[in-house]
Amino acid sequence: MSIYDINVKTIKGDEQSLAQYKGNVLLIVNTASKCGFTKQYAGLQALYEKYKDEHFEILGFPSNQFAGQEPEENEEILSFCELNFGVTFPLFTKTDVKGSAAHPLFQYLTDHAPGLLGIKAVKWNFTKFLVDRNGNVIKRYAPNVSPEKIETDIKQLL
Repeated sequence: MSIYDINVKTIKGDEQSLAQYKGNVLLIVNTASKCGFTKQYAGLQALYEKYKDEHFEILGFPSNQFAGQEPEENEEILSFCELNFGVTFPLFTKTDVKGSAAHPLFQYLTDHAPGLLGIKAVKWNFTKFLVDRNGNVIKRYAPNVSPEKIETDIKQLL
């Protein structure tokens, strides 16, 4: 199985295969609108604008699994991200990223890039996973790692 065998739902509810992102460098992030790290949307958007023409995509997956910090419905999440941070990178439907109901994408990501001390579970909002053009999970970043600090790694893959 590869990351490209996984299907996801866009924030508007359309089924989509990750195969459409083959050949792109991906930064996959679990997000939340009411988190101390929410301001990272601005840094993510800046990276997206800078590198989107070089086959770079950011995929945002809102999750309400951490202290209820994403209580809104998909429509409100999209509106919040667009109005407050000018987000134009793809957002997906609210997603479980940990536990027995974790979406297959996040099961795949955490299996291939465990966190500190080998712990697989996503620990908080704005955990980031960098995937190369061939679908290999290259690195996992803790929530407190700002998007700007990931730029060098992204550039190396582009």
